[in-house]
Amino acid sequence: MAFNKKLLNDRNSYGWGLISIHWIMALAIIGLYPLGLYIDSLTYYDPEYRTVPHWHKSIGILVLMLLTIRIIWRTGNKPPAELPQPAILTLATKAVHNLLYILMLGVLVSGYMISTADGRPIAVFNWFEIPALPALIDNQEDVAGAIHYWIATALVSLAALHALAALKHHFIDKDETLKRIFGIK
Repeated sequence: MAFNKKLLNDRNSYGWGLISIHWIMALAIIGLYPLGLYIDSLTYYDPEYRTVPHWHKSIGILVLMLLTIRIIWRTGNKPPAELPQPAILTLATKAVHNLLYILMLGVLVSGYMISTADGRPIAVFNWFEIPALPALIDNQEDVAGAIHYWIATALVSLAALHALAALKHHFIDKDETLKRIFGIK
């Protein structure tokens, strides 16, 4: 077993640039979901009432930045050739990947709309601030909050299905899908 040492993708494997972004985003998104559920359980008098939402927002903004880099990276660095599989599975794979991108963008934008509904910027770990836009709709925080919850739930559910499909490819189909996203040749 050898590890891919290339930064960029090639015809047969993902490069470490995309692999790193993929796994950092996956871990962040998986961690943000329960953190968001925990935030919903906090009351004004809980000691974590200010700190945990600050972490959630800060990590969310960093994920948005990584998503932007990932999309730009992907436009200039095509993924490896698809592994052989039935046409319907190829279509489903593309649909799931596109839906994952749409859901990531949707959950991040709705989170931004919740966080800036009161007109205050988002302080990212107190390193820098992301300015707020004026509220776009009445009751923006509540509307965006409901949208954020449902999109986040759909994203985590689809990501779980995505992970199960990768495991199916590895253990049942015995193909290279999972090895490629781990950078293993």
